[in-house]
Amino acid sequence: MKENNAEKTITLGMGCYWSPEALFGAVPGVIRTRVGFAGGTTDEPSYRSMGDHTETVELQFDPALVSYDELLELFWNNHNPYNINGYKDSQYQSLLLYRDNEQAEAFRRIKSRMEDGKSILDTELSPFRTFYPAESRHQKYYLKRFPDAVEKLMSLYPSEEELERSTLAARLNGVAKGFLNLERLQNEMKGWPLGENERKEMLSLIRQIRW
Repeated sequence: MKENNAEKTITLGMGCYWSPEALFGAVPGVIRTRVGFAGGTTDEPSYRSMGDHTETVELQFDPALVSYDELLELFWNNHNPYNINGYKDSQYQSLLLYRDNEQAEAFRRIKSRMEDGKSILDTELSPFRTFYPAESRHQKYYLKRFPDAVEKLMSLYPSEEELERSTLAARLNGVAKGFLNLERLQNEMKGWPLGENERKEMLSLIRQIRW
């Protein structure tokens, strides 16, 4: 789907970024996802040389279809913000990075609501600075474990980068991980802003994928 001015972007960390990308990629209203590094000060980080950055997922979404509340409930209900996987350093930190005052206020409001009468959520809320995309092999990690899926999808996109940025790849990454089934995806695609021929081509292709 094409970009539009109504889109919002959030960046979050909740452990190893492979599974969260698939989790959020399965959500209707999320338009595109990518994984990378953010929250630190190290220049040009990579997976093997991350410095003080955190593994994060960047989500672009349509707020008319999915709210901050829904996304952050999914965030906090799908990781342990107190001690992710036993790690204490910044790589797997529980992290929310806000881009403006609206986001900061929304993040704090939802965090306070979810803490109501319970333990304090040990998630760092900090201003967003820069997002460094991870190497291509980390993008849509679970989808890429199915070579037949990637081969078929490449017939729809001019480059691997375009495939990785697509809504379809985000959803199929969720399918590959088990967060979404093909029936739900096909029903959702009926409402995507696509031409009828393009929609039919996509639906026909995904039905042929060997999982």
